[in-house]
Amino acid sequence: MEFLKDHSIQNELLLIFISVVLGIMIGAEREYRNKSAGLRTFILICFGSCLFTILSIKIGVDDPDRIAANIITGIGFLGAGVIFKGDNKIDGITTATTIWATASIGMAVGSGYVYLAVLGTVLVLLILSSLNSFEKLIDREHKIREYKIAVINYHDIPYCEELFRKHHLKYSISKQQYTQGNLSTSWIITGKNVYHEALMKSLMEDDRIIAYQF
Repeated sequence: MEFLKDHSIQNELLLIFISVVLGIMIGAEREYRNKSAGLRTFILICFGSCLFTILSIKIGVDDPDRIAANIITGIGFLGAGVIFKGDNKIDGITTATTIWATASIGMAVGSGYVYLAVLGTVLVLLILSSLNSFEKLIDREHKIREYKIAVINYHDIPYCEELFRKHHLKYSISKQQYTQGNLSTSWIITGKNVYHEALMKSLMEDDRIIAYQF
């Protein structure tokens, strides 16, 4: 009986060690890309999820899924903490979903499904790293930017629209603000990245454009 107990403890320690290793693999990728959640965060998420799952199985005999279900709730709070609004988009969503996926990997290890956890880790790393080139391709062909362009008067708005059409860019007005003789307009501009670059050069050289930013 004592031998079986020691054997069980060894298995649990091995599972915890595996969860730490898998957490290191995912955390290293996030740390390399300088994301808001890095190496230590993902190690602790994977390890903690694994340990809670083991405890859920050991002490929750009548209701073994109770603790495990609460892991997902706790991970939701962690994920929300790394999501923030950037200048033109919401940042941190990829990191938040990676935290969520890492918790599932830790839970798989804690449940004894090591092969699923390893497969999940490989898939997470592939998704995070190998799809960057595909994202860049999409970004190059379909770039969306918000430009804030300042002109002298309202009659220069059609002139800006003509500039956008000249550079084969789609546009729409987001908001306008008039201050001290200058009219500042925010534009949502869509098109190829090379067209955006040509537009910026035109804006810099145009005397009718007081200032711009994106």
